[in-house]
Order: sequence, then structure tokens, then C-alpha cells
Amino acid sequence: MLRAVAQTRVAATVEAVAGPGACPHAVPHPLMDQDWLGLSFLHWRYPPEALQRLLPQGIRVDTFDGDAWVALVPFLLRVRVPNGPTLPWLGVFPETNVRTYVRGPDGKQGIWFFSLEAPRRLAIWAARTWFHLPYRVAAMEMRCSDSERTYTSWRLESPHRGVSSRARIIPGEYLAPEAVTPLEHFLTARWRLYAPLRNGIGTARVEHPPWRIARATAHDVDTHLLTAAGLPHPEAAPLTHACGDVHASLTRLTRCPRTA
Repeated sequence: MLRAVAQTRVAATVEAVAGPGACPHAVPHPLMDQDWLGLSFLHWRYPPEALQRLLPQGIRVDTFDGDAWVALVPFLLRVRVPNGPTLPWLGVFPETNVRTYVRGPDGKQGIWFFSLEAPRRLAIWAARTWFHLPYRVAAMEMRCSDSERTYTSWRLESPHRGVSSRARIIPGEYLAPEAVTPLEHFLTARWRLYAPLRNGIGTARVEHPPWRIARATAHDVDTHLLTAAGLPHPEAAPLTHACGDVHASLTRLTRCPRTA
């Protein structure tokens, strides 16, 4: 018990020292490494109660100035053997996920995924098995240049077979670290995920360098993935960012301890 309390205090101290945008922990023995390439964030503000009703017991909506946020996140995923090569064909594919920001049973900040679209059936099976994440098979296309990024997705299986997403992103200049706002840190500096695990909640830690983010504009946005997740249709334009590529390391999913 005393060791657990001490570890919690040490972790809190590390997070405070690391500062916003910096990962507060290391992942020395990852289950896998991943590269996240050509990633963009499209964020919408929601009332917290609209999200809390979609979350399981033990997971609480995390808010910024009283608002909850939902993100549509398209990118190219490249899966690597830890400290090794990319898995050929199987490990390189587009992904689009719908996520929100939460606090887990351990009281820490993290991510909860409502859905994840990808075109590789074997990779989806592995993600469902290892991380218990709600991946769905989809036909996807992604094109990125310095001046424009386009993403499209079309789900090929139930539930909500045929649901689509689409966005065209025009990036601006990358921000200096000191120019990143507290809200932008809140939305992007997330170092763990939560997922269902054996009648409880599991968690996995993630380590990667701070994001390089550019404010961007979004055009021709299709939000059907949000409504398919049970969310109200967003009325406003999204808060949009385009990010530089990052290399990430992930632990395996383990049962999440509950704080007193």
C-alpha cells in the first residue's frame, strides 16, 4: 500500500517537472513501436453529459473550461517490432479514429476510443485481441503534401456498414513550443489509453516526443463517424491541427488500478 502511494506521488512529480507537451514517463520495454505519419486532428466541443452517457463505469469525461472534446484523427500508421523494422504490408496502413479525453479509474488523463477504422483485417484482429479496441474494417485513402492533406474512409462491416468520413486539411506553419496554448496541450499531450478489459478497465502507456503542431483549416468534412458513435451532429467547424510525424512506443494493456 505504501509503495503504491509512493509510486503515485513520484509519477505526479514527474508529470509536473516534465511540463506540458512532454511525456511524463518512459516505455523501456514496449509491446510495439508505431510511427504516426501525416496525422491531423479535427476537434469539436461537446457538453460533458453528451459523452459521459457513452462511457463505461469507471471512465469520466475530462474537460477543459467545462467543455468536453471529441476528435476525428486520420493518419498513416506504421507498426514496428520494438526497436526493429516495420512489419511489411501488414504494418503500414491508414487509420481514422474517433476519440475523447477522459480520466480513468486511476485518476489519470488519457484517451477513450469510440471507433477506429483501418483496412488490414489481420492487424485489426491483433488490435482487438491485444488492446480490446473497437476497430472496424474500412476502405481508406490518404494523400499528403506540404500544402494539403486529404483523407477518406468507408466502413465495410457492421455496425453502421457504409458509414463514411472525409476531410481536406490545409496546414499552416508549425508552432513554436511556447506558442502552443493550454487547450492545444490538453487535446494533444495524452500519454495513456483506456479500454474494456475482463469486466473492468485496462490501460496502456504511450511514449513519444512532443507533437509539432500547425494550426490548419478543414474543408469538405464528413462527420458521419461521430454520429455513428452515438454523438450529436456537430454544428460548428472543427478546431483543426496538422501534425509532424512522431515515433511512439506502447506497453501492453493491463488492468487499471482504482484510486481510493
